Amino acid sequence: MLKPCAHGAAKYGIDPGQWQAHMCGLCLGLRDGHGQLARAATNTDAIVLSVLTEAQAGQGARTMAAPCPLRGMKRASVVSASAPGVQLAATASLLLGAAKIGDHVDDGDASVLARGPMRRVSKAWAVSAQRQADLIGLDVRPMLAAIASQSALEARAVAASADAVAVQEDRSCPPAITLDELTGPTQLCAATLFGHTATLAGRPENVAALQEIGRHVGRIAHLADAIEDLERDRVRGRFNPLEATGTGMPRAYELLRESESRIREAAVEAELDQLPTVRWALLDPLASLLRRLGRGLGIAVGHACRNSATAQQQSPYEFPSPPEQRPNPPGPFRAAGQVFGVYCTGMAFCFDHTNPCTGERKDAWGKHCNDCCGWCDCCSSCADCCGDGCCCDGCCCDCNC
Repeated sequence: MLKPCAHGAAKYGIDPGQWQAHMCGLCLGLRDGHGQLARAATNTDAIVLSVLTEAQAGQGARTMAAPCPLRGMKRASVVSASAPGVQLAATASLLLGAAKIGDHVDDGDASVLARGPMRRVSKAWAVSAQRQADLIGLDVRPMLAAIASQSALEARAVAASADAVAVQEDRSCPPAITLDELTGPTQLCAATLFGHTATLAGRPENVAALQEIGRHVGRIAHLADAIEDLERDRVRGRFNPLEATGTGMPRAYELLRESESRIREAAVEAELDQLPTVRWALLDPLASLLRRLGRGLGIAVGHACRNSATAQQQSPYEFPSPPEQRPNPPGPFRAAGQVFGVYCTGMAFCFDHTNPCTGERKDAWGKHCNDCCGWCDCCSSCADCCGDGCCCDGCCCDCNC
């Protein structure tokens, strides 16, 4: 979700290689602390935790990393695996990885033979996350409890939805569960992790603002995932929070805009918006995400470069294409071969590959590192205002600048 743009880095006077330095530091930190397999848990959204910690505390230690396929077998200066921000990002990656593997097993995305090994990996990563969190003074028990409560919340929502159908004519019956309750665990986890970046950086005055930012980042992440998966979930008969709560697409997008606005307000209140790294790694990618989702939903969003007073215009939502056929997850032996042969060797960076859990095809990670206009969504929405075909360089890409 959070993909900073290389051209935007130049605009802010930031070395775009900083993102890869943090990513490599996270990958090596997972390897050193939890073994080779843990490197598969590397989460690109978690990298922003390391970036935010360093942005508040000042640049930390760097170390020379050995040649790696992800860097074309070149050595590089990367963030030290012992840096507090990297350790926090490692904790988040392991927590998210454990939860995602558990979700795949619970949803039946894995074969019967693979479910046992996957559950063991999920449990091992959750334990590793607790051990890692203890090193940086972070209590993960509330987060683990929140993650565990998600299935119960979804069961309540399904039951409430069934009851609503049964009493469809009774408009006075309030919903048994709200969309905000369903996204609550994600909000709590993100708020805790974002707030802890200020603690690690020795900036207690920023804790409240970063918790507020994290809470809304969590809501955006959950809602964006629900919007993108809605039609596919309908076809598969899987749970979707928008479907379960009867939330329409215009309302869902309105909630995304509200959260993004609140993130910017909190950043201004804490003067975090004055840190170029925060704008580059967090605020601009969120604005880009909302533009992409808005275009997919048929919602035109005005751009600040052309008319700051232009308000968003909503049109009826239509899915642009029919739902894709559900891919077949690979068997346990093939999945294990993909994890060790593709992810642990770095081949995923260079080549398109198959997700070992779902069977879906994924783009090579290298496509998302240096070519801004190949994947950051600002270009197609504001190229007209820049004149050079790339709005990222020398143009304000966020709609609230």
